Amino acid sequence: MGSHQLASLIRMANQIAENNRHVGDDAAVAKVVSGHLSRFWARSMKQQIQAYLQAGGEELNPAARVAIAQL
Repeated sequence: MGSHQLASLIRMANQIAENNRHVGDDAAVAKVVSGHLSRFWARSMKQQIQAYLQAGGEELNPAARVAIAQL
């Protein structure tokens, strides 16, 4: 897995979460983010970000972490 591609996925997941902060708390934001990732991200992208989360996911914001765990 390329580190540049992973960095892009982390950045995108965090941006999606931040852009949906208006929907409510982390759980509400995570639901929106999870839906977005399910619909629009390729399976390989989801697998990479899930593996990153399982390895610690330090750079993911809290809502993005919950969303990825829900995939």
